[in-house]
Amino acid sequence: MDQRQAGDGAGGLIIAAPASGSGKTLITQSLLRLLKNSGYKVTSAKTGPDYIDPHFHALASGRDCLNLDSWAMRPGLLAHLLERISERSELTICEGVMGLFDGAAIDDGFADGSTASLARLTGWPVLLIVDAAKQAASVAALVRGFVSHAPDVHIAGVIFNRVGSAAHAAILSSACARHVPEVPVLGALPRQADLHLPERHLGLVQAGEQQDIEEFLETAAAWLSRHINLSELVALARPARKIDTPDHTPQIAPLGARIAVAQDTAFAFSYPSLLQSWHDAGAEIQLFSPLAGDSPDADATAVYLPGGYPELHAAQLAKGGFLPGLRKAAERKAAIFGECGGFMVLGQGLIDGQGSRHQMAGLLPVETSFEAPALHLGYRQITLQTDCAIGRQGQRFRGHEFHYASTGPDTAGQHLFRIANAGGADMGETGCVAGSVAGSFVHLIDRVDD
Repeated sequence: MDQRQAGDGAGGLIIAAPASGSGKTLITQSLLRLLKNSGYKVTSAKTGPDYIDPHFHALASGRDCLNLDSWAMRPGLLAHLLERISERSELTICEGVMGLFDGAAIDDGFADGSTASLARLTGWPVLLIVDAAKQAASVAALVRGFVSHAPDVHIAGVIFNRVGSAAHAAILSSACARHVPEVPVLGALPRQADLHLPERHLGLVQAGEQQDIEEFLETAAAWLSRHINLSELVALARPARKIDTPDHTPQIAPLGARIAVAQDTAFAFSYPSLLQSWHDAGAEIQLFSPLAGDSPDADATAVYLPGGYPELHAAQLAKGGFLPGLRKAAERKAAIFGECGGFMVLGQGLIDGQGSRHQMAGLLPVETSFEAPALHLGYRQITLQTDCAIGRQGQRFRGHEFHYASTGPDTAGQHLFRIANAGGADMGETGCVAGSVAGSFVHLIDRVDD
């Protein structure tokens, strides 16, 4: 096999699909574990804002997964992350998001933030995963349409998923060989009912909560190995093109010199690249587990509470040592910043889906409820409304919001952000600031440099 040296033009390949639900997440995980088992120094990436799939990638490959977001990230940050990927691997598998051309806003025929826009930026070839469960020769028209829609996005191969039989596979391959001969068929994957991961309201149940995940990954890798041409697939990978001068500065300024970071199944939605950037900038990162009853170290000058699922663990969080420790951190004026789930915990109380109210930290004037869940989803343009630990008033960011929580009327207090959607439509003020404590439902991804 052609195994490149890490950092020496490491090749990349994007796993994409015509639509969500085609099987790209399962195939990406299976491929990462298969490549690892085959001796490749493989790393992974995920298109767009996703905090769940990357944990599965990391378990499958043995290395952190980095998010690459062509809408939310500056070109310099993307260049830096691509540089990091190239330095530590010989092959990168990047999972796409939704359908290949689906994203935030249409610009020159491309949805910004889409898998296609990332493919165009990086030059990485695309491996198209097509769900063939309810079609046969028609797949050739579908593949031809995707190939011709954007000639500068190179669809280098196709894998058919949920194939019913050997005869079905033969029809699919024959149709593509005749009508799309430039796109090789690299595999036909049979339906496999036992290869299924449980889901909940924000996506897959987290990797860390699944006891049999290692067995699952090994089974999935073995299944994939029987039905694809791995050496031909690896040969498709190409090095990423240079898109900008890498910017090694943190996308969000470090919150302090010693940052206590909540990290467990209740607070798992943080980007490894953000924490690494804080560390590289000189900050000390102190991980702690609120679910284990831990609280921020007494010498922490800042506390970061990322998103996650505090609503599933509200009773445990309310009775442990975490909340008293958080209040003590606020009393000593440590900078405390919470995003989404972390924001909920900083409020007065949290009402779970069963209607039970749980006392939270009481550091911000907000009450959160899941009694009448309503979806809040999409990219956000963000302007800071006041000076605080994450920046000065007027500083702009790009980020993402994804939750089902609602809040009661705010009491007196300063709003943290003014937000707009990806298209620029104003969505008003959101979040809260009280002393050294701040938070909102929005996940910040990168700053905007004026």
